[in-house]
Amino acid sequence: MHLLLLTLLTLCAFAANSLLNRAALAGGVADPLAFAAIRVGAGAVMLLVLLRLRGKSLIPAKPVPVLALTVYMLGFSLAYLELEAGTGALILFGGVQITMFAGAVLAKEAIPVRRSLGAALAFAGLVWLMLPAAGAVPSLRAAALMLIAAIGWGIYSLAGRRAADPLAATATNFVWSLPLVGLPLLWPGATMPGTEGWILALASGAITSGLGYALWYALVPQLGAGRAAVAQMAVPVIALLGGVALLGEIPGLPALGASAVVLAGVALATLRRR
Repeated sequence: MHLLLLTLLTLCAFAANSLLNRAALAGGVADPLAFAAIRVGAGAVMLLVLLRLRGKSLIPAKPVPVLALTVYMLGFSLAYLELEAGTGALILFGGVQITMFAGAVLAKEAIPVRRSLGAALAFAGLVWLMLPAAGAVPSLRAAALMLIAAIGWGIYSLAGRRAADPLAATATNFVWSLPLVGLPLLWPGATMPGTEGWILALASGAITSGLGYALWYALVPQLGAGRAAVAQMAVPVIALLGGVALLGEIPGLPALGASAVVLAGVALATLRRR
């Protein structure tokens, strides 16, 4: 039960990232490149503070998680220029599942039949949600950017399985990712956000990214790559509901039905039989 509650808290943080990013970009209060840079910077500061409080320091950086985090951050922000919160989270975590299940297979991790069936059911719900009849079909360019972000986040999550100190590893990844994410700000046309944009980016970076990702790195070894991939498929549903409540993004009945199928698949794959 303890693992389930912590996993649910982390998934809510992931969904909140979609809502905060979409709120900033759809409202025109932040440039996507600036939002990503502030988000990573705020996350790095929060994680460094937590490290200091625990009397720890940064560890040697590894290029794979640093680059994967950078790809995710940039692709995520750019995609939300056009995608709604729930649709963006759908594409993101559908792609994450494919990436992480591929990693689990390559690592020869045992994947029970029950979990495989649950993953298939949840993925079917995601496909349904993508159909034109569901009313949530994104543009090709935005979908491609979010799929690139999904591959980055999937690789980042897989790398987290080998982290001996999740907090130190997450802080190190954020610190080294910051100059890479901030590099596009040197391009012409990039602008800094106003007050509202700063608030949304700081909240996304310090709370739902910095703290959320540190907790996720601690949970992934306990969940395993297969179960972690399936659990993340609940995020689009949470983001969809959040988009309704906070952003006024009203889905149709087909989208709600597809979300119910996703939840059923997640439950089948993650809940243990007595």
